[in-house]
Amino acid sequence: MAHAHQTDSAHWLAWLRPRSIAARLAWALGGLVLMLLLVLGQGAWQLRMVTELTRHFATGDMQRLLRVQTLSQQIEGAGSALVRLVHAPRADRVREYAVVDERNRVLDGIVESLSEDLMDATQEATLARLVASRKQYAEAFINTVDEIEAENLPAAVQMLNEQVNPALKALLQESQALLQRERQRVEAQLDSALDLLERVMWWLTALSVLAMVLAIYVAWRTARRVVGPLLQLETVANTIAEGDYAHRMALTGTREVDRVGSALNTMAEAVAQREQQIVRLAYQDSLTGLPNRTALLTPLQPPPVGMNTLVLMDLARLKGVNETLGYTTGDTLIREMAARAHETLAVAALEGCIGAEFVLARLSGGTMAAAVQVPERAAVERLHVLWERAMAPAVSCSGHQVDLSLAYGCADAGNGPAAPVPPVATLLRNAEVALHSAKRTAGSFAWYSEAQEAARLDHLSLVSDLRVAVAQSQLQMWLQPKFSLRDGRPVGAEALVRWAHPERGMVSPADFVPFAEQTGYITLVTDWMLAEALRTLQTWQRSHPDLSIAVNLSTRDLQDPGFAPRLAQRVAASGVDPKRLRLEITESGLMDDPAKSVALLHALRAAGMPLSIDDFGTGYSSLAYLQKMPVSELKIDRSFVDGLDAAPATQRLVKAMIEMGHGLNLMVTAEGVETPAERDTLKALGCDVMQGYLGSRPLHGDKLDAWLLSST
Repeated sequence: MAHAHQTDSAHWLAWLRPRSIAARLAWALGGLVLMLLLVLGQGAWQLRMVTELTRHFATGDMQRLLRVQTLSQQIEGAGSALVRLVHAPRADRVREYAVVDERNRVLDGIVESLSEDLMDATQEATLARLVASRKQYAEAFINTVDEIEAENLPAAVQMLNEQVNPALKALLQESQALLQRERQRVEAQLDSALDLLERVMWWLTALSVLAMVLAIYVAWRTARRVVGPLLQLETVANTIAEGDYAHRMALTGTREVDRVGSALNTMAEAVAQREQQIVRLAYQDSLTGLPNRTALLTPLQPPPVGMNTLVLMDLARLKGVNETLGYTTGDTLIREMAARAHETLAVAALEGCIGAEFVLARLSGGTMAAAVQVPERAAVERLHVLWERAMAPAVSCSGHQVDLSLAYGCADAGNGPAAPVPPVATLLRNAEVALHSAKRTAGSFAWYSEAQEAARLDHLSLVSDLRVAVAQSQLQMWLQPKFSLRDGRPVGAEALVRWAHPERGMVSPADFVPFAEQTGYITLVTDWMLAEALRTLQTWQRSHPDLSIAVNLSTRDLQDPGFAPRLAQRVAASGVDPKRLRLEITESGLMDDPAKSVALLHALRAAGMPLSIDDFGTGYSSLAYLQKMPVSELKIDRSFVDGLDAAPATQRLVKAMIEMGHGLNLMVTAEGVETPAERDTLKALGCDVMQGYLGSRPLHGDKLDAWLLSST
């Protein structure tokens, strides 16, 4: 029995002091919920009483009070109406009868409703007396009306004073007594409601204070029994996060915390086991299994000593393969390229062409890097031959035979094998410079040189300075006149950009325009040239109203859908006739996106600006698109004009161009005319306008002003 008693005591003690956080929180939250329910229940019961009292007051007492007030008002109004009736002419009595009858009906209705609603004995006695007075008033009213109808006004007045008014006075006294009693009842009800509301507030305040005390106690107990073990758990988790996977969580006596601690210990063991796998994935390319860029630049283990050369290989046309045959085919090519490249390195190491240790890494896309040790550059060139031989066989992908065509960029320490080896990051950057140089040459293989680096830095510096040049007006607009072949008169000029660099002097457009095209800065140049051309045309409004200026548009401008409306708005704001601003578009630029280009040209032409196709014959335009373009001028490239007088075959080709242009109602202009013989030949072939050194070189400043004076 004693053992059973001890067992029951332990059971109850465990139930009262549970080890589970859930049970502890259940106890705490249960007490809070119970207290909240008590508060809400008491509050709801008290509020229900207040609500019921308020509803009874609003629908009963107040309504009855209003009816009693209305009763008094109707009694007073009845006396006034009866007086008007006694003194009213016969023609007005019908209206007065109606008023008196209406007041009597309202009065009777109120009396009847009060007789059904009153529950107070005093009020009922008062109402009984009021009803008796109402009967006396009704009899006196009838007698008075009889005298009025008999046209006995003195008797009617006497009846009104002796019978009606005393009855109305008694009726009014009883209604006032009834009203006074109702007011007393309403005030008593209000006092009762206020007392009840005050008791409700005291109850709610007391219960709220009790709930707050209980909540503070529960929070303290929770912090002691729950937060403490959780803090231990947090400490262990932070220790594991710092890399100490050997640290373990001890038992705390709290069931959930012990479970989490056990799971944390298991996680620490799993993390310790998988850390090596994570590191391996971070340093390995998932597609080829080769080291990635991170492994090449920051290897976990020190790289082999003596690696002095890095070769960067890039798979050509990978983007086209992905777009045409899909990314699966592209991945197959990359894996095959990696396998062949690695096998070639292994063969080269066996032959002694390179050192026994090497690293082949995939950087991104179809680009891979090989870090090797070689005695001299000839060994790398031998390795290049082996790679080319290994990559020669086509790869079968999804039923297609695809060639592996690679470009190579090489970088080494330079100055012989004894030169100090630069960091891998430096070799990689230099190899990328050489790779870009190789892609621009037919050989597809190049060594890094300081000249390449200097050229790239020089171009990058120029592009960076170009924005400043536009902002500070370092650019200059030179004009090369255009002349009519029919009468030799000037018809306009082509705007050519020049850059007066504050440090480099005059910079040729060939040195910065191509890179400005690539970076998108060419749009800044175009905007500046258009603004300058419009400013110049404004100054020519009176002196040279027939001359036009042609400005070249870039491919970037043709790709901007907002270019046409912006330019049209600018021309309109300048006040210049749009016909005097000619826009020249290269044939190759048009064919980059013919549909979009044609739409833009139509928008520009709709704004009134004439359009020219520049360098015609050197691009890939088709006659189908040419006839859709709203152009007004065809400019024959200078390559067809050079030595035209001595080249009959070229003359036939140029004549065909001229006839085609005239057939499309286009003005034909020849560029690069430098000799009288070329000019005469073009004139004989039917060309309209010429441009070149024979007519005038590009002009600027004083020379341009002098030419303008001579042309007037």
